Amino acid sequence: MSATPGTGRAFVFGDNVDTDALAPGLYMKGSIEALARHCLESFDPAFARDVAQGDFVIGGENFGMGSSREQAAMVLRQLGVAAVIARSFAGLFFRNCLNLGLAPLECAEAGRIRPGDALTVDAIEGRITNRTQGQSYPCVPIPAHLLEMVNDGGLLPHLAKRLKPGTAS
Repeated sequence: MSATPGTGRAFVFGDNVDTDALAPGLYMKGSIEALARHCLESFDPAFARDVAQGDFVIGGENFGMGSSREQAAMVLRQLGVAAVIARSFAGLFFRNCLNLGLAPLECAEAGRIRPGDALTVDAIEGRITNRTQGQSYPCVPIPAHLLEMVNDGGLLPHLAKRLKPGTAS
């Protein structure tokens, strides 16, 4: 995700969305592709089929609560989600997002976003533009060094890039 990942549609979910809804335990033994097909199906059975590259997942309070399973962030990346925007996040999920190359953005006004709204996000400036409603909402900016890590695909690809011989550290 760059400072402005472009415009995507909003898929809106409520408070306390847990990691089991994102990555259902019943499908954890399969591939990440198979697991992604069941992402959020308990809230919206069509989500995994309908979400497209560059779209946004919108949550309420405590998004990503529950177990620390990394697959909860992985399936969203697998499905092409550009960022998760929520009023607040469970701490482990927030960090897993960054570590796996998915931008988590805290936005107190996330509840104003409606399903299908066209959004443009600037993670460095901390601004979400709702092109459908003609509104703009502040969000907590992602520091440049963390956004670089997200853009590199997460912590491990970022470290591999930084530790590659001949590159600055």
